[in-house]
Amino acid sequence: MMNQQNKIFDSETPLPDGFLFSRQKTLLGFDNRYSKIHNQLRLLLNLGKLESWGAKFHQNNLPICSLVSDQYPLVIFHGDVGTGKTATAECIANMLAKDSGAEDSILFKISNRVRGSGKVGEMGTLINQAFAEVIKSAGKNRRGILIIDEGDSLASSRTQEHSHHEDKVAVNTLIQCIDDLRKYQGRIVVFLCTNRLSVLDAALIRRAAVVEEFSRPSDAERLALFDMDLQGLGLSTQQKGVLVKATGPNEGKPGWTFSDIRTRLYPAALAKAFPDKPLSYEIILQTALSLKSSPVMEDR
Repeated sequence: MMNQQNKIFDSETPLPDGFLFSRQKTLLGFDNRYSKIHNQLRLLLNLGKLESWGAKFHQNNLPICSLVSDQYPLVIFHGDVGTGKTATAECIANMLAKDSGAEDSILFKISNRVRGSGKVGEMGTLINQAFAEVIKSAGKNRRGILIIDEGDSLASSRTQEHSHHEDKVAVNTLIQCIDDLRKYQGRIVVFLCTNRLSVLDAALIRRAAVVEEFSRPSDAERLALFDMDLQGLGLSTQQKGVLVKATGPNEGKPGWTFSDIRTRLYPAALAKAFPDKPLSYEIILQTALSLKSSPVMEDR
């Protein structure tokens, strides 16, 4: 029988984690994205040190430090399906644990089962239990990071006509839980990933310290992906250029996502070669031409 904790979380990962460091190397553009938001995240995770920083460099308690230290420990990653939001959140959490010297951190990934079975009050109760577990794990010295994947399933706007009473209660609970995390001054942070920023409750978006968009890869990014992933196959620059075109926008259809290429194209191509013949450019191209990109998740 599934215990309550397993019902709430898909995974609990002590950080830093070697697997996540390996995964980070496969995320195209990770270093640039991490550099872009690193300073904001470093500040967010060290709000408790602002007072001592102000005393060291300004010899007084700056009003701006008090204002910034009261910000909400919420990061929102949004963008189309398959653009790497959750994987990036996991790897950023891992890097933050390493860079901050927080060698005793833990990463929680909340399960969609937290929505419960439809019983009155169940979803709000499970959300409260999830946050309570993260807080308990962090204790007085550890760092806790919570990832909420497919966040629109828990945090959709309370003003939507079809919004059920239980959904509204859950959003209220989620907002209150995030508000309560401010007392930990950055030791506990929430990453919320969503395909549709526009359906999130406005109160959550206003609270986010960082809002980062993820887009489908450009031609240059898909070329870089093929350079990385297809090493050892001897493909020419021209051949990879053809693959870039085959996976790009075409006849009104969108370009392929990272996930389309890695979880659909590559396995399908390998299946045509294994176990009797080598994987070739022709097989990869033929497979690409036989598949379609995933539809765009409309953000409205």
